[in-house]
Amino acid sequence: MAGGNNNTGGGSSSMAFSSATRLDTKRQAPEDEYGEPEDFLEVQVCNPLTSDVGRNMYTTYEIICRTNIPIFKLKTSSVRRRYSDFEWLRDMLERETARVTIPPLPGKVFTNRFADEVIESRREGLQRFMQIVAGHPLLQTGSKVLIPFMQDRNFDKDMYSA
Repeated sequence: MAGGNNNTGGGSSSMAFSSATRLDTKRQAPEDEYGEPEDFLEVQVCNPLTSDVGRNMYTTYEIICRTNIPIFKLKTSSVRRRYSDFEWLRDMLERETARVTIPPLPGKVFTNRFADEVIESRREGLQRFMQIVAGHPLLQTGSKVLIPFMQDRNFDKDMYSA
């Protein structure tokens, strides 16, 4: 019976492949084959640093951004932000667009907030948050605060909070 189930793996499918026309593929140069993807964005939240200024202790996190997306002003950047800065960013993103659901930040910590495991857990949550919002095309093009927050070392929230 033609075209029936054949458990041997032969069947009519091998005939279909033998009569198929092979595509003429040209070998790519190694720099093209292994080169940078067309549009890429890498966001890393890392290197937590706890500072003790008088009675005010806080932790900052480094945001490293590598991209070739034209809307970003810098191909590579590194800035430091506090948790409260991330809270501000999330609030501003929610105000700027109703069309995008902004993910939550890791929760506030009130005890042992400077313990290594607490800082690392928060860092991981902040990285997930940044990867989601930075990778969203509507936020990349529609937000006035996202890219400066990620790339501008002299970023001033007061310039955007009006």
